[in-house]
Amino acid sequence: MKPAGVVRKVDQLGRIVLPKSLRKRYQMNEGDPVEILVSGDHIILERYRPRCVFCGSMDQVSDFKERYICSECLGEMQQMKNTQA
Repeated sequence: MKPAGVVRKVDQLGRIVLPKSLRKRYQMNEGDPVEILVSGDHIILERYRPRCVFCGSMDQVSDFKERYICSECLGEMQQMKNTQA
């Protein structure tokens, strides 16, 4: 991880403000979802990208009944359905 050289304080509600230069650099806009990850004693903020509920892939993911599924897993499910019929 590369330090950004920016220090911000956490406010009384636990919020921090990401500097405009970072938001612009990483194409983050107001209302964009951000995922909070933890690795050891590090807190990592990442733009949220949906993952397949079955395999965790982030490629070609579609929304299905408020869950995400990738095209590969969807194809496997269709094959299973066809073999059972």
